[in-house]
Amino acid sequence: MAEKKTTTKETAAKKTTAAKKTTCKKACATKTAAVVVEYNAENVGFKAGDVYQALASAEKALTVKEIAKKAKISEEETLLGMGWLFKEGKITTAEGKFALV
Repeated sequence: MAEKKTTTKETAAKKTTAAKKTTCKKACATKTAAVVVEYNAENVGFKAGDVYQALASAEKALTVKEIAKKAKISEEETLLGMGWLFKEGKITTAEGKFALV
């Protein structure tokens, strides 16, 4: 039987294709989008406003998760806003829930 000989171009092309598939699987799986948020007094003040509005519309004490969901902001942003409101004496806490004073 006659064996088919492969040329160096065909061999190189096969290796390159295999390497691309392997590299893409490794690189594509590990890529994550980094979100950079700059916090300053103005941004934190807006988050405090969001927290205040969420509590005012609820008219009852809420947990941090409930406030974040109602205000449509993250829990970290909720905590920043709550810190602002605590400093101003506008919210109070009881049994793990927060309400307007």
